[in-house]
Amino acid sequence: MIDIFEYGKDNTDKVFTRSQLTNVSVRESVSEIIKNVRENGDESLFEYALKFDGIDVQKSGIAVSDREIKDAYKAVSPELLSSLRRSIENVLDYHKRQIDRFSSEIYDVKSSSKLGWMYRAMDKAGLYIPGGKASYPSSILMCSLPAKAAGVKEISLATPNPKNPLTLVAAAECGIDKIYKVGGAHAIAALAFGTKSVGKVDIIAGPGNVYVTEAKKQVYGFVGIDMIAGPSEILVIADDSANARFVAADMLSQAEHDELAASILVTPSRKLAEETAIEIERQRKTMSRKGIIDASLKNNGAIIIAKDMSECIEIADRIAPEHLELCVENAAEVAKRIRNAGAVFVGNYSPEPLGDYFAGPSHCLPTSGSARYFSVLSVDTFMKKISYIEYSKEDLFEGALDITAIAECEGLTAHANTIYERLNYEKG
Repeated sequence: MIDIFEYGKDNTDKVFTRSQLTNVSVRESVSEIIKNVRENGDESLFEYALKFDGIDVQKSGIAVSDREIKDAYKAVSPELLSSLRRSIENVLDYHKRQIDRFSSEIYDVKSSSKLGWMYRAMDKAGLYIPGGKASYPSSILMCSLPAKAAGVKEISLATPNPKNPLTLVAAAECGIDKIYKVGGAHAIAALAFGTKSVGKVDIIAGPGNVYVTEAKKQVYGFVGIDMIAGPSEILVIADDSANARFVAADMLSQAEHDELAASILVTPSRKLAEETAIEIERQRKTMSRKGIIDASLKNNGAIIIAKDMSECIEIADRIAPEHLELCVENAAEVAKRIRNAGAVFVGNYSPEPLGDYFAGPSHCLPTSGSARYFSVLSVDTFMKKISYIEYSKEDLFEGALDITAIAECEGLTAHANTIYERLNYEKG
């Protein structure tokens, strides 16, 4: 049975402490893997693939072949393929609409000088898609299509030993250029530094376990990353207008991801809290991943009773959840008051799986409270803004005293000298 807490009276620390990047042994293991792949390239990469992924990529080939993709298409039903294509259409349309915001602009300043900015897509993106306890073909759409919409030239995908045929079909349908049968921290290292078999990329994006997340953290700076993400989580704010059956079902949908996933209900209604707990107990018995759900709810599940809607919002903003559902009256108005969340699902008929598979926005979201400073994966993830500065001689000299004064105050005389050299040249 899921625990029910009263906010301000009971100890609710477990719902506010979600970071997974505190395990020293994980950090050290990942550091060694990255070092070996960086120094030894394919030799170490192939060894780790055999050890952790259970596949001899040196023998079978690390890159997915055209034959394997054709075989995957044969294993996917026409109905499932149609569903996949409708989802692709929605996700691509949503992200293409963001492109208009990335218009470069050069404007006039002073008498004959210009300033501005230029947007450019990154050249090469590396995507990571898990393949451990479950396969996630949907994540291929949610990572690759924003990159496609942005205009990334080359997209690579790393996924460990892809057994679900829909994984390869999704990659093909999304136009991914290269698919590597490799996972874990060693895949992240290969994408970050490149090997003979795996091309180096500019940014790595996509979800993964604690080893993948730690690896992304450690290679950041050599390449860009989308975010530091952790186990999946959902927070539902619900009042007496909500349906306990719906709330329970939505909480269970996240609990089945893995034992570290978090499912939290925050409500001002004790009646709804108790009804939801009963519904969770009833519905969980029929779920295929019941063992994982039970562990998840025991470790990280909670129902928190708040005094009013303002306190519910305060709790939600403090947790900064990956998924935030608003099953309340005037849900759209409540959404305007939310400051920290990866994605907000507004109303009783906007369940989280709608965002996972079909609506359009990416389901690659910040977790573990990082929604306070990270954003959802989108076209923005794969774009760069470049400053544009063009001054005339007259305008530069007009600012010469200000520039040299600040440079000399910092003790950077060579900076100031760039101005003096130009001034002296003009004086003859």
